[in-house]
Amino acid sequence: MNPATLERYKKYVIPNYTRYPVCLVRGEGSRIWDDQGRSYLDLFPGWGCGLLGHCPPRIVEAVQKQVATLIHVPNTWHTEPQALLAEALCTRAAFSAQAFFCNSGTEANEAAIKLARLNGKPHGRYKVVTMYNSFHGRTFGSLTATAQPKYHAGCEPLLPGFVYAPFGDVEAVRNVIDGETAAIMLEPIQGEGGINLPPVGYLEALRALCNEHKLLLIFDEVQTGMGRTGTWYAHDHWGVTPDVVTLAKALAGGVAMGGLIARPEVAEKLRPGTHAATFGGNPVSCAAALATIQTIDEEGLLARSLAIGDQFKARFEALKARCSWIKDVRVRGCMIGVELTVDGATVVKGCLERGLLINCTHQTVLRLLPAMNLTDAELEEGCGILEEVLLALDVRV
Repeated sequence: MNPATLERYKKYVIPNYTRYPVCLVRGEGSRIWDDQGRSYLDLFPGWGCGLLGHCPPRIVEAVQKQVATLIHVPNTWHTEPQALLAEALCTRAAFSAQAFFCNSGTEANEAAIKLARLNGKPHGRYKVVTMYNSFHGRTFGSLTATAQPKYHAGCEPLLPGFVYAPFGDVEAVRNVIDGETAAIMLEPIQGEGGINLPPVGYLEALRALCNEHKLLLIFDEVQTGMGRTGTWYAHDHWGVTPDVVTLAKALAGGVAMGGLIARPEVAEKLRPGTHAATFGGNPVSCAAALATIQTIDEEGLLARSLAIGDQFKARFEALKARCSWIKDVRVRGCMIGVELTVDGATVVKGCLERGLLINCTHQTVLRLLPAMNLTDAELEEGCGILEEVLLALDVRV
């Protein structure tokens, strides 16, 4: 890495991130290059934002065309890209919906929390039930909704009105619902929490609880949405229809964007003056999101996502029989979690040294969020490197 760049970071950038000593300068597909000319295979592109890898051609072209035409106008005006994107997202849902746009996942979840309270207020309801090991964002409402004490430390007092239950435990959720509860909010598949898949019948039971108690069911699909799991929205795998779905990360193929879709009778509570996002739904991000949807459709990437997941699962299940500290393999499309019985940081470091980028969450879960257009050759290369690192670790300890 160029020492001058590192020095500028040390002097001028607040060190709130743990950064690798690598300066990335260029990306194409699932490959990325640093300032020393070294190439890496990226199986965690953009922290989940690079659903189509780096610099997808249709998105690059759409953004270039849009920034030369109209970059930003306030939401007091109409734009065609925003209307087209709202239609594309709502018509891909299994329920009647309307859309709101913002800039990030935490903003989308803040809007969902506000919707829960606006819908519950006439009935004296304001509480939201969320799940342990969830992750919903860093702003105060979303931070409080994130039921992980490590993220709360030093930020207290948090926003009142949130109660927590273990992910997968229906009775625990039932037991915390009271007359002031307005909504249940969760990720259909927990991402940062360790690629935790819902138990059989869990999401269906939560829908039934919401119906029984007249609560909103909010699915945070910031990480799982946009086809990553092989369906446009992950909850479609279980045939459960929510009241609100939040989106971000891959929504615009790597361009910053967030949003939500909600049932019209729920969405109508966001009247003029109740909520806004200055840059939300700007023409550039909407053009990028439309190009993302077009790419997924025209290249058949929903089916490809499922095929990628099947291949990773087969490889890692076979490796599990040879590597004593693979505890579990959890896969749904292009969401892959490999739980270890040892600290995963060493594995991430070993992969980086060999030119492979992956992630570790919850200390022991290797997390891969590969691009939906990952090639078979790239998949084999990545699995080969990861196998090499894990088996070498197995020998040493």
